[in-house]
Amino acid sequence: MNIIIGNTTLTATLVDNSSTRALKEMLKEKSLTIHMEDYGNMEKTGFIGRSLPTNNQLISPEAGDIILYQGNKLVIYYDNNTWNLTHLGKINNITQNELKEILGKGDVTVTFALAKK
Repeated sequence: MNIIIGNTTLTATLVDNSSTRALKEMLKEKSLTIHMEDYGNMEKTGFIGRSLPTNNQLISPEAGDIILYQGNKLVIYYDNNTWNLTHLGKINNITQNELKEILGKGDVTVTFALAKK
């Protein structure tokens, strides 16, 4: 999956679960651009406009993890946490500091799209 933030395109590797399969089906229709708010100085979170199936587990996401929260929000973690969440995947080849710089402070607009094969 591609994640576009400003002029930067990141790639992410998705796990295989019913949540990611539903997300991929949604992204086949068109890319998803959402307004993401900063939450708790650890993540950016935004509504996706519909609900996807969840696969919640107690996990400890870290910088670069992509999470589905409450079935209708995508979250990009840039710090650590522990919570009952659905893991979707991880941004490839990025450090916590690089990710924080790309995401910036405050809110951000992010586009999620399937990678072209």
